[in-house]
Amino acid sequence: MPSGLIALLDDVAGIAKMAAASIDDVGAAAGKAGAKAAGVVVDDAAVTPKYVTGLEPSRELPIIGKIAVGSIRNKLLIILPAALLLTAFAPWALTPILMLGGTYLCFEGAEKLMEMFGGHGHHETDAPATDDPAHLEKKTVSGAVRTDLILSAEIMVIALNDVVDQTLWTKAGVLVVVGLAMTVIVYGAVGLIVKMDDIGLHMARKPSRFSQTVGRGLVKGMPVVMDALSVIGTFAMLWVGGGILMHGTHELGLHWPAEPVEHLAHAAAHATGPLGGLVGWLTTALASAVIGVVVGGVIAFALHQLARLKPGAKAH
Repeated sequence: MPSGLIALLDDVAGIAKMAAASIDDVGAAAGKAGAKAAGVVVDDAAVTPKYVTGLEPSRELPIIGKIAVGSIRNKLLIILPAALLLTAFAPWALTPILMLGGTYLCFEGAEKLMEMFGGHGHHETDAPATDDPAHLEKKTVSGAVRTDLILSAEIMVIALNDVVDQTLWTKAGVLVVVGLAMTVIVYGAVGLIVKMDDIGLHMARKPSRFSQTVGRGLVKGMPVVMDALSVIGTFAMLWVGGGILMHGTHELGLHWPAEPVEHLAHAAAHATGPLGGLVGWLTTALASAVIGVVVGGVIAFALHQLARLKPGAKAH
């Protein structure tokens, strides 16, 4: 009997070690996969504050909270099951789907570039015409959650593509960890961004001269921060979208443009010595962004031309 108990305890210890190893695997894989999705996360954090611009300040955080809950539903109840079914029954479709998402990111980035340089993008829509705050809030949340579905799908597919050879439970665990972590990071950052001017006003009213200086700096600096986030988000979309297309075409058997870019990055890294790693990465990122601009620009131009052909369309 004691020997049986010892054997049982030994089995329990073995199971515990396996579980701990699995948790470590999930954590490591989630960290790696999450890092690859960072570009989309930057764009998500840059886009979301616009949804609460102009609304009642007391409702900003509750609205962001509702959008975050909607984002978690998107990731865990819609995207996660669909992604696991995809890897189980049609893993060959993962790269093309990822490339479709990358193409969309390129298009979005190109549209934002057109807006920055005086063009007319598809984001120029009027605010909902309503005096009912509850109705306006509902429309704001639903619109933000729809946009989040696209960005969340891209984040989750990028993460899934990095662990496609893992077991089902590891893939599920990685997607859950990445989904929850990215939601917390994005909407935590968004909450901080949208309340930063209120924090600045609060500090500016304090008797301390230092507090007043910092507070006024925060209030004056937030428009600059918002503009910088918009630029960073645009570059992130182009970089990530172009990179997805470049790696996707390579996986589908095309050597160009992935291999020439890789050779260029290696040459740049070799020529810059101690800064080689950073320079090599920047070279790849810039090349990916250029690809994103070209692909996204062609699609945006084509869609704008088609829009002009519609009856009653106004030429800009």
